[in-house]
Amino acid sequence: MGKSDLNNWQAVQAEVLRRIHTRLWAPGDLIPGEQALAEEFGCARATVNRALQSLSDSGLLERRRKAGTRVALHPVRKATLDIPIIRREIEGLGKAFRYHAIVCERGTPSAPQKSRMMATADDKFKQVISVQYADEIPFVYEDRWINLTTIPTAVEADFTSQSANEWLVTHAPYTHGEIAFSASNASADVARHLNVDRETAIFVIERVTWDETRAITFVRQYFHAGYQMQTRL
Repeated sequence: MGKSDLNNWQAVQAEVLRRIHTRLWAPGDLIPGEQALAEEFGCARATVNRALQSLSDSGLLERRRKAGTRVALHPVRKATLDIPIIRREIEGLGKAFRYHAIVCERGTPSAPQKSRMMATADDKFKQVISVQYADEIPFVYEDRWINLTTIPTAVEADFTSQSANEWLVTHAPYTHGEIAFSASNASADVARHLNVDRETAIFVIERVTWDETRAITFVRQYFHAGYQMQTRL
């Protein structure tokens, strides 16, 4: 590969990956520094930095300040998860989407929920409980708290006509999040809204998203029996 082929960070990343996969750089090896690689590849040091940082984020490289960059001895593959817009997920299945809001009002989360959001005494919240349907069959039952102190524009948002899921994805950029997956037996309330028998095992996603140190929203989503989630490693 000539220098002219390495004029962007994706090309540099591909070449670094090639050297790792062919064991030119073996696990544990210290690789050349950014400046040396930039000179070898004929590109800017910033281009090399972005490529190496991407591979570090994916777990293939270990970077330490003043100690250089090494090929990871035990690389950890990381799954990439996006917050899906449920409407698009349903329509992508070729099914008709319908949204129904059950609760849309200001309120106070429980103490454990406030703790998860690291809420202060001055924070104000709106609760949105809804069901989203696929071909008139319940797809997901959602119980969500939105921190109005972090996202004040949510005060006037009409969550009776548009899901909080879709509104937040398009109106409230987040810096990071925490997510947990579990199997749970449906409570009487969840079973009623998902139209399943009580104690039916269902898939639950619990998520908190953040804008730096401020929580945006805390949500529990209860999916229909048999729901599957896919991602890439």
